[in-house]
Amino acid sequence: HVQLVESGGRLLQAAPPLTLSCAASARTFSSYAMGWLRQAPGKEREFVAAITWSGGRTNYVDSVKGRFTISRDNDKNTLYLQMNSLKPEDTAVYYCAAAKLPRMPPSMSIYAYDNWGQGTQVTVSS
Repeated sequence: HVQLVESGGRLLQAAPPLTLSCAASARTFSSYAMGWLRQAPGKEREFVAAITWSGGRTNYVDSVKGRFTISRDNDKNTLYLQMNSLKPEDTAVYYCAAAKLPRMPPSMSIYAYDNWGQGTQVTVSS
């Protein structure tokens, strides 16, 4: 079991870059694909981005391609999500999660992940 703690969420009135961080407690962090998912008010949780255990491959939902970048530092057991050109529709609680099994590809299905963090709120006002 891995404990994940997200941070970096803010209330934004413009669209400056914002980077979310997710600190993992487990020493096995480097063996698992990791994902960022989000849930907007009144909506279902959706996939945002994922990265392989090595960081060599990533996947993004179409709505964030070219604006968000997922990365990881396995030496620091930390996952990141750099968010540029934020839009009001990006407002949501953002969660990091680990893949259910080690060495899995960066799945775009929310059901491929468990060990969710507590979430961090990102609010972008128009």
